[in-house]
Amino acid sequence: MKIVTLTLNPALDKSTSAKMLQPEKKIRCEAPRYEPGGGGINVSRAIHMMGGESLAIYAAGGPAGDKIHSLLSEEGVEQQLIQVKNPTRENLMVMETSTGNQYRFGMPGSELSEEELAQCLRAIKELPDEVEYLVASGSLPSGAPSDFYAQIVKIASEKGIQCLVDTSGEALLEAANAGVRFMKPNLGELSEMAGMEEISGMQQEEIARKVIEEGKAEVLIVSLGARGAMLATKDTIEYIVPPTVKQASTVGAGDSMVAGFILSLSRGESIQKAVKWGVAAGTAATMTPGTELCKKEDVERIFKWFQERE
Repeated sequence: MKIVTLTLNPALDKSTSAKMLQPEKKIRCEAPRYEPGGGGINVSRAIHMMGGESLAIYAAGGPAGDKIHSLLSEEGVEQQLIQVKNPTRENLMVMETSTGNQYRFGMPGSELSEEELAQCLRAIKELPDEVEYLVASGSLPSGAPSDFYAQIVKIASEKGIQCLVDTSGEALLEAANAGVRFMKPNLGELSEMAGMEEISGMQQEEIARKVIEEGKAEVLIVSLGARGAMLATKDTIEYIVPPTVKQASTVGAGDSMVAGFILSLSRGESIQKAVKWGVAAGTAATMTPGTELCKKEDVERIFKWFQERE
């Protein structure tokens, strides 16, 4: 197994639809759909959907944690559950069919104890030698220190594992200060790394170069939404712009992008090619409704579109 993902703050995602959301009224919803969620879990699921393999390590507890475990088993995703005391959170997404608007209700994650966090660190320290890539993705749970991902980066580096961190806020800044191999910020997160409230399109290249020059990351894949991504390394800056597609939902697009990128790298492809696979997977995820991730056939079709334009 070359790829491992780590999710400290998973969620059981529940999605449904209703004709209209109105205050003070009983809203009749369609039968709910349940899916395992959280950054690294979604990355592993998307990798599996694209025909790849990974190990999803995650901390979960309670009925929602049990449900996540059974859903991942049904999907065929290899997993390592770190059982924790507090129950895992449940998120809710409601599609308003009369308008097409999507309402997403994200719940706070449960606190992890010091021992449970130590278990997560041990799981990374004990990874076998064949692991080449580690994706640490998603928010940190309550109780975790802001430098927790930075600790993960250090452990991965000592083991010769290339680490990709996809998070935000203080956790992002701490990971950057530890010097990480790959980062996938959006423009808002890139501005956080620069200590600015917001940045313009004209500033993003300069800031990306500065982040790399300061040793905070070796490779930046800056997510630009429907405009694809900007790849920045010490040698180059490139833009990967996908075809225009009909968007159904942007949920899971970032995780799908990470999955396409890291899966391609694990197959020995170049960083430039891997980013195209990442953008293809992220774009494909926007074509699926609700909390669904990318579909393999859509990813391959969009990647072929890139190849035809080379």
